[in-house]
Amino acid sequence: MRLFRTDLIATLQEDYITMARAKGMSPRRVLFGHAFKPSTFSLITVIGLNFGRLIGGTLLIEVIFSINGLGKYTVDSILGQDYIPLQGAILVIAIGYVLINFAIDLLYAALDPRIRHARALA
Repeated sequence: MRLFRTDLIATLQEDYITMARAKGMSPRRVLFGHAFKPSTFSLITVIGLNFGRLIGGTLLIEVIFSINGLGKYTVDSILGQDYIPLQGAILVIAIGYVLINFAIDLLYAALDPRIRHARALA
């Protein structure tokens, strides 16, 4: 939330926000209509990067507390030198990570129309 607050304060000092205020828009409309979307990019990026840490933390927690799951299965495959199940588990984890990053890229396109138009022109 501190990251979002810092970005929002920086966005509220931009020229287009000053122009919106000069046109007589209400503070609520300026905040939610013009400042909120550009301020969320770094927040979304940090959330996406934290999902990688979350997956790694899940592996560790499952092993420490003996919880049956993909993390314990992966570590048991490593210790038992079972390479085929290990490759499958790593493939599932990698696909999940890629899908999360893809969803974040789609959120970027939904928040900023310039990204959609740049992609269409390329």
